[in-house]
Amino acid sequence: MTDLHTSGAATGTGDRSRPRAVLPALCATQITSWGIVYYAFPVLNPQITADSGWSTGATMAAFSLALVVSGLAGIRVGRIIDHRGPRKVMTAGSVAGVLSLVIVALAPNLPVFFAGWLLGGFAMAATFYQPAFAALTRWWAPDHVRALTIVTLAGGLASTVFAPLTAALADQLSWRETYLVLAAILAAVTIPAHAIALRAPWPPAPPSPAGTDASPGAVARSRPFLLLAVAFTLSAFAMYAVVVTLVPLLLERGYTTAQAAWALGLGGAGQTLGRTLYAPLARHTGTTVRTTTLIALGALTTAALAVTPGPYGLVIAVSIAAGTVRGNLTLLQATAITDRWGTQHYGRLSGILTAPAMTASALAPFAAATLASILGGYPELFGALACLAAASAVVATATSVRDKS
Repeated sequence: MTDLHTSGAATGTGDRSRPRAVLPALCATQITSWGIVYYAFPVLNPQITADSGWSTGATMAAFSLALVVSGLAGIRVGRIIDHRGPRKVMTAGSVAGVLSLVIVALAPNLPVFFAGWLLGGFAMAATFYQPAFAALTRWWAPDHVRALTIVTLAGGLASTVFAPLTAALADQLSWRETYLVLAAILAAVTIPAHAIALRAPWPPAPPSPAGTDASPGAVARSRPFLLLAVAFTLSAFAMYAVVVTLVPLLLERGYTTAQAAWALGLGGAGQTLGRTLYAPLARHTGTTVRTTTLIALGALTTAALAVTPGPYGLVIAVSIAAGTVRGNLTLLQATAITDRWGTQHYGRLSGILTAPAMTASALAPFAAATLASILGGYPELFGALACLAAASAVVATATSVRDKS
């Protein structure tokens, strides 16, 4: 029984043109897109609910809708990128992201607020990690792990940069004005970067490696793929629930909004640290062992957050450790397809694999707020999330691909 390793045949063969502008452009756009479209919301949501009178459950449901749409739309986005490249899709996604934030900022009522986040879901599908990963996997193979690591190192700074920035803006402006400022930043950075930097020719896909199913349909129906989807789905639910409820957890424990925002932001710095460790980890571990271990560590850090009320320095340390694991999990998911089935249908298979995980992460904000109320508080919620992540680690032990040669 063997897994296809990151440095082996699964990554493709031959030298390909690697457009120099792509990597720095995607670094900048991932920081900005994640920081503004995703991480600003948990910082601003307490102010949104206090000012508008809308319930936390309702606003969380709108944000969850965006993530559901992102997961479902990601399948189609992946197929388009496989055949045509990322430029038009990611540029259109940037435009959609700007428009969505303007709609959210100007929303006079909940239906319009929901409509803004519905459009935001399409923007996420077209601009977040999955399309960037598909672009880099094709352009950079067989050294795609290095390119993926660089982009996710940058992306890991999204919360570090934008959570405190959002909190600082919200101290001086209303949440609506804050979103308008952030929308202007998003437009200035991401639209020209995607439109100009992604113009390079799109290389043909390499063949699937020996010993694997060439048909994406056959791969998607295989037992390892289905179990991998289950493991990533359970883990994603736990991970994203932790991200969106860390601020409420710390507020419940008596910390200020600024302290909670810094804890969330420094967790992003931990993601950057974790991603520097992934390449050596991949060289020295098998795919299944690596998958199981990282998901289990996610369960452990979530449990630590559940039982660590203070002091503040210790809370920060645990948040950074949790971010370190999240950083590795991002690269784990980014390489899951190539490690097992090659790059030929990366966009499509990655979209299928990611869709249920994105749906789970979409449900996480709303479900987490509801579960916290049912369970009696956020510490109890984090304990339940740790158990769920542990269950996903058990499922991950059965995701090996057998060599058919």
